[in-house]
Amino acid sequence: MSISATTVKELREKTGVGMMDCKKALTETGGDFEKAVDLLRQKGLASAAKRAGRTASEGAIGSYIHMDKIGVMVEVNCETDFVARTDDFKDLVKDLGMHIAAANPTYLSREDIPQDVLEREKEIYRTQVEGKPENVVEKIIEGKLEKFYADSCLVDQVFVKDPEGKMKIKDLIIEKISKLGENIIISRFVRFALGEGQKKEEE
Repeated sequence: MSISATTVKELREKTGVGMMDCKKALTETGGDFEKAVDLLRQKGLASAAKRAGRTASEGAIGSYIHMDKIGVMVEVNCETDFVARTDDFKDLVKDLGMHIAAANPTYLSREDIPQDVLEREKEIYRTQVEGKPENVVEKIIEGKLEKFYADSCLVDQVFVKDPEGKMKIKDLIIEKISKLGENIIISRFVRFALGEGQKKEEE
C-alpha cells in the first residue's frame, strides 16, 4: 500500500522517531496512524529499557516560577553534556518544573514513600471497607494505593500538558529516552509555595 509523505511527516512530529522508522511502522500497521504510534512507543519502551541502567551524570537543574507564588527546582540527568544542551532536553526540564508547580507531588516515586506512611494509608483504606471479604478488601486496598501513588508520586502522575490525560511522567521520560538515545533520570525536586514555610514554623 502507498503511505503518503504527509502522514509519515505527521507521525514523525508526534513521536520524534526517524522518517524511515515512521514509514515502516505505518506499513506494518496497514496505514493505521494510531496503531503506528502505539507500535513506535512499544519499540521505544524496549529501547529505553536497555538504556535505563546506563550512568547519567550530566544534565541540568531547572527552575520554574509561577506568578511569584510557587517556585520549583528540579534536577534532571542524562549521559552527555551534548544531550543536556539540546532544546528537547531543555524543554523537558522546563515542562517538569511546570508540572511539579501545578500537580504538587509529594514524592519522586513510590519507592521514596516511607513505610510508615504506606501502612497508615492501608489502615485508613482497611477501615473504609470493614465487613467485606478479605480477598475483596485486598483488591480494594490495592486499587486505592494506586490512586494514592498517582496523586502523590511525580513519575506516576499524569503529565499536565498531555491533552488526552493519559501520559504519565514516567511515559514522558521513556519517550524522551527513545528520542534522544540516552538514559534520562529525574533525580530530585523541591517545590515552594508562598507562605508554606511560615505555616510550618507555626506548627
